[in-house]
Amino acid sequence: MDETKFLVNTIINALQEKKGKRIVTMDLSGLEGSICKYFIVCQGNTTTQVSALSDSVWDKVYEQLHEKPLGAIGMKEAQWIAMDYGTVMLHVFIPNMREYYNLENLWADADVTEIPDIL
Repeated sequence: MDETKFLVNTIINALQEKKGKRIVTMDLSGLEGSICKYFIVCQGNTTTQVSALSDSVWDKVYEQLHEKPLGAIGMKEAQWIAMDYGTVMLHVFIPNMREYYNLENLWADADVTEIPDIL
């Protein structure tokens, strides 16, 4: 498994540990002009859960890969947190913000994979 795929799987596992919902991966590697190889989109029900999801990813990726994000924004408001890992961008939303920005539709040409929720 290559490093990017391992990073994607690590992020997904961290999100699932904190009950992230509607996790989607978008493979952008075949799209000209894309800013990274993968987008991962997820949602939490509240700003508290959105913060917990991003914290879980930060901790798990550092623990497994010894990497910190190149940048992270939205941590204070926790309505939409974006974390940049270079080849992978993570977006964690509260539901109404996810619906408003609709990133899955913006990157409709990408290979989209829906990850089943863990109950």
